Amino acid sequence: MAEIKDPENTIVMETTKGKVVIELLPDLAPNHVARIKELARENFYDGIVFHRVIDGFMAQTGDPTGTGMGGSDKPDLKVEFSNMSHVRGTCSMARSQNPNSANSQFFICFDDAPWLNKQYSVWGQVIEGMDAIDQIKKGEPVRDPDSIVTMRVAADVA
Repeated sequence: MAEIKDPENTIVMETTKGKVVIELLPDLAPNHVARIKELARENFYDGIVFHRVIDGFMAQTGDPTGTGMGGSDKPDLKVEFSNMSHVRGTCSMARSQNPNSANSQFFICFDDAPWLNKQYSVWGQVIEGMDAIDQIKKGEPVRDPDSIVTMRVAADVA
């Protein structure tokens, strides 16, 4: 298992394809990291499907309706763009055309996606389990989609 340096800023996500460990980046996007942790601690993500999965690009999840149109009941977040590149394993917030519309949906990049740089708020990096992410069923929408079984802050499960 990957070494967890800071359990308070690490997410452990069990998916239907296996375990994924995400290092959070509070220095880059403190409000987005706080939201991800808050929702994880409320078990918000448990059972939510990967509703939009594009081979060679990214896997998107975090919508309780499974349609790509939903979010949590919390207010949308203001952007926290950074110079961090979208590379394999980058976790970033999904949003609508409005840059300040990120809420609960996020995506994990399969490959480098430089056109997303400074357009989306990067909040984490997969440090273990990209093999599980690679196996997530593809589609827009996905038929019989894979899902997050549980998503927890590592400090709460240690």
